[in-house]
Amino acid sequence: MATIKIKGYDITLPAIRDSYDRRAVQYRNNIIETLKKMGLTEDDIDLDLEVNAFKSAPATVSWFMDGHHLYYSCKIAKKYVENLYIVFKVINLEVNALLAGKKTREEFTNAFSEGHDVEEERKEARSVLGVEHDVTDMSVINSKYKDLAKKHHPDMPGGATEKFKEINRAHKTLKRELE
Repeated sequence: MATIKIKGYDITLPAIRDSYDRRAVQYRNNIIETLKKMGLTEDDIDLDLEVNAFKSAPATVSWFMDGHHLYYSCKIAKKYVENLYIVFKVINLEVNALLAGKKTREEFTNAFSEGHDVEEERKEARSVLGVEHDVTDMSVINSKYKDLAKKHHPDMPGGATEKFKEINRAHKTLKRELE
């Protein structure tokens, strides 16, 4: 079992070797039940299951709360069902922190606030940094970011402030997705 760090939490991935679709349904139901603890209804939550939970695909959930569109997606793991498990664990930990008073509602909202076109923003961010559209390794992204940031830093010869800002925004977008 591998342990990964996401949003400051250590999450241990279970070894899922069978019953992928059944487990995906269980994780989906767990996510919905967790979000219901905050007073949401199932109609407020959008989570579409993949037909085959074994395949490589990102897991995504979005919901509306207090007039905000909140969103979380994960594509770090190899299988959809594993990504869905990570989504469940992150949401569960964040909701429990909110309910325990460790986070304010505003902090919770800020942690998950994203626009409706977040996937397009992430594609654009990867393009700006010059990495493939499916790269999820932060060390690769950080390396590209550092090289480009040095090259385009306003204090460097040939540096461009606007390009430097664009590179920083792209890095922050991907960092938010993957950490």
